[in-house]
Amino acid sequence: MAEEKVVKKVVAVKAEDKEEKAAKLADPVASSIDVATQEMIVRAQKLGIETIFDRAENMKPCNIGIQGICCKNCSMGPCRLPLPKGGIIGEDTRKGLCGATANTIAARNFIRMIAGGAAAHSDHGRCVAEVFNSAARKESDAYKIKDVHKLLAVAAHLGVATKVMLDGKEVDRNTDEIAVEVGEKALNEWGKPEGELLYLKRAPKPLYEKWQKTGVLPRNIDREIVEIMHRTHMGVDQDYKNLMKQGTRAALADGWGGSMLATDLQDILFGTPYPLQSEANLGVLKQDHVNIVIHGHEPVLSEMIVAVAQKSELIEYAKSKGAKGIQLSGICCTANEILQRHGVPLCGTFLQQELAIITGAVDAMVVDIQCIMQNIANVAKCFHTKLITTHPIARMEQPNVIHIEFDEHYALQDAEKIIRIAIDNFQNRSADVLIPRHKATQIAGFGVESIEYHLGGTFRGSYYTLNDNIINGRIRGIGGVVGCNNARSRHNEAHIAIVKELIKNDVIVLTTGCNGIACAMEGLLTPETAGVFCGPGLAEVCETVGIPPVLHLGSCVDNSRILLAATEVIRAGGLGKDLCDLPAAGSAPEWMSEKAISIGHYFVASGVYTIFGGTLPVSGAPVFKKYLFEDMEKIYGGMWDLEADPIKHAHKMIAHIDKKRKELGIDKARERVLMDMADRQKLEAV
Repeated sequence: MAEEKVVKKVVAVKAEDKEEKAAKLADPVASSIDVATQEMIVRAQKLGIETIFDRAENMKPCNIGIQGICCKNCSMGPCRLPLPKGGIIGEDTRKGLCGATANTIAARNFIRMIAGGAAAHSDHGRCVAEVFNSAARKESDAYKIKDVHKLLAVAAHLGVATKVMLDGKEVDRNTDEIAVEVGEKALNEWGKPEGELLYLKRAPKPLYEKWQKTGVLPRNIDREIVEIMHRTHMGVDQDYKNLMKQGTRAALADGWGGSMLATDLQDILFGTPYPLQSEANLGVLKQDHVNIVIHGHEPVLSEMIVAVAQKSELIEYAKSKGAKGIQLSGICCTANEILQRHGVPLCGTFLQQELAIITGAVDAMVVDIQCIMQNIANVAKCFHTKLITTHPIARMEQPNVIHIEFDEHYALQDAEKIIRIAIDNFQNRSADVLIPRHKATQIAGFGVESIEYHLGGTFRGSYYTLNDNIINGRIRGIGGVVGCNNARSRHNEAHIAIVKELIKNDVIVLTTGCNGIACAMEGLLTPETAGVFCGPGLAEVCETVGIPPVLHLGSCVDNSRILLAATEVIRAGGLGKDLCDLPAAGSAPEWMSEKAISIGHYFVASGVYTIFGGTLPVSGAPVFKKYLFEDMEKIYGGMWDLEADPIKHAHKMIAHIDKKRKELGIDKARERVLMDMADRQKLEAV
C-alpha cells in the first residue's frame, strides 16, 4: 500500500510538471559499478521516478559544444565551427561571424570554465574567511579558534607577526590579536588593489620564479576572474596563448589562493583533520533513526548541525517521535568536510543524491552550494523528505523547498531549527523504506600534517621517510586522483579502475572529492587493502606504517593539501627542486564541473602532468589542443592530457612517473641487502 501511495504521488508530480512522456530507461548495471546504486535505480524505475541516469539516456551532448568550438558570447551567435570530415588539411579557415578562429573560441571557452571553477572555489573561501573574521572578533558564540598551532603557521605565511617586543624581550603575541589580523589579511586577498597573492611564496622557489618570469603571478583573486570575463567578451583578447596566460593567473589564484585559504581557515576554525574511521555508501542510513543528509560544499553550517545533533535534548526529542536517534550522513564535499573532522559517514557521491531520497529514509536533505541537482526537489515531492536550502546564492524555485538562510551570528539556532524540522518529519514517512545494505569501512582525514606524522617514522616533522621510499623504489611515485562523477560514463568505474591499477603498480594515491567517496565505497580506504590490491613495495610500506594505499585528503578545495604535500616532498630533499621534478601525476577520471578545469589547470601550471578522463572541450581546435597537451610543459613543466580508457589512463600516469624517476636517476631500485652486525657497526662508525 505504501508503494502504491508513492506511485500515485509520482503520477501527480508528473502531471503537475507536465513531464510525462515516453522515455528510455537507464540500464542499472550499465549505469554504475556500485550495487547499492543499481538497486536504487531499479527502485526509482519501478516507482516511475526519473533520475539523472535516465536523463543521460534521453539527452545526448552537443557534438560541437563538446569539442569546445561553439561560441555564444554575443547575440550574433551561437557560431559553430565543426571540424571538416577528414580533419584540417592545410590552413584552418574556420571563423565565426566576427572572424574569431577555432583556437580563439576554444581558448575563450576553456578559460571561462576556469573562471567559473575558480569563482566557485574562491567564493567558498571568501565565505569561510567572513565567518573566520566573525569568530576572531568574537561576534559569534558558535565559532571559535580550535587549532591555535595552525593559526600561528598560517599567520607566518600571511606576514602576521606572532611575537612582539616587550621591555626589550620578545614575547608571544595575544592569540586573539593574531586571529583578527589573520582574518583581515586573508579577506584582503580577494580584492587588494596592488601586489600579489601572499600564498604564492609557499610554492618551491624555482616554481615561484617560473611564474614570475612568465608574468602569471595573480594580483588578487577577484581581479583575475573578472579579467577573464572581460578578455572573453566579444572583440577583446583574440590570441589563444594570451588568453591562456590569463587563465593560468585565475587558476593559480584558485589553487594557491582561494582554495588554499579555505582549507587553512577551516582547519583553524574546525580543527585540522587526523585519521579516523567511518563508513560509506547508502547503507549508512538507518531505518529507525531520523536521517539528515548534508549535501554541498561549504562546511560552516554543517559543522553546527554536527554539534547540535549531539545535544541530549534533541536526541530525546527524536525518541519522543518514535526514532532511536539522529543519523547524520553526507553527499559530495560537505560530506568530506564533516567526515574528515568528525567521522560522519558518507552517504554517497554526486550521482547518488537523488537515490538517497529514493530510499524513503531521508527525513531532511540540507543543501548549501555547488553540485546540487535541481531535480532533487522533484524527487522529494514523491516522498516525505524535507529539502532545505541554506545559502543566499543557492535557492530553488520549487514551492516544496524550505529556505532557512544561514547567518553565522545565529548558526546554532539555525542548525537546531533544521534538526527539529527533520525530527518532526520522521513520523511522516509514507513509503516503504528500502535502504541498500551495502556500505564499507574507511579510514579518512589525512592531510599535510598527518602524512608527515605517519610517514615520518623516527624523523617526525619531515617527509624524509616518504622520500626515501620513493628513492629506493618501494613507492614508485605519487598519483593525485580527484574529481567528480559524470553521468556520461559508468558511475565510479573509471575512478576505481585507475586507482586499483596505480596501487597495483606501487603508486601511492592521494584523493579528494567524489573520487575519495568512490574509493571509500569500494573499500580501498583501509590499511588491509594494501595486502589485496597493492604491489609488493607499496604493500610493505602501508603494512609497516599502518596506512591505506589511498589517502583521503578531503573535499575539492582540499586539493590545495596535495600541492602543499608535494611542496613538503621537495623540501625534504632528494627528489628535485621543483614540483615538475617529482615522480607524480594528477588525474580526474570522471570530471564534469568547471571546478575540475580550474583544478586541472592550477596543477598543470604548478608543474604536474594532469590527465582527464572522458572528454575535454578542446578537440575541435587542434592547434590550441597541442598548446595545452605539449607546449605547456615547456613553459610550466606540467601539461594536459586526455585518455578515456581507465587502464591506458593509469599507464600514462605510470609512464610519466617512470620518466621522472629516470630524470632523477632513481629508475633502478636499490638492492635490498640483509645486514649483519658487522655491517651495522660500520654504519654507526661512519
